[in-house]
Amino acid sequence: MASTTSLKIRITDDMKSAMRSKEKQRLLTIRLILAAIKQREVDERCELNDNDIVVLLDKMAKQRRESIEQYRKAHRQELEEQEQFELKIIQEYLPAALSEAEIETLIAEAINSTGASTMQEMGKVMGLLKPQLQGRADLGAVSTRVKALLS
Repeated sequence: MASTTSLKIRITDDMKSAMRSKEKQRLLTIRLILAAIKQREVDERCELNDNDIVVLLDKMAKQRRESIEQYRKAHRQELEEQEQFELKIIQEYLPAALSEAEIETLIAEAINSTGASTMQEMGKVMGLLKPQLQGRADLGAVSTRVKALLS
């Protein structure tokens, strides 16, 4: 049997404890996470490591944030609350978010180490930042900041 990652084991254990304690909504969300992991493993015919799972969870969190915004605009409070609950559960498995100062420092270091000075070199900077920030910061917002610094 293939080795299972620690994050996947933690999520599976949390699913079992949610079942035992009859936390219906939490259980549904955790099953949703596990289904997304399984789907990706089946599609790619490989077992995801912790980094792959963080990338997947980050994408799920981003989808939830976008949905929350849409539901808020549409005045659909019950759906907004459901998405916020799911987002909270997903974030439990993501690494701790970075502070604004930490993000600024990482951006400055990435720009210095790549020697980037123009928009054409933005890809190099983001390529360096992405693995450091995945699941810990909104990459879209970081990209906007890098763009502003390089233009």
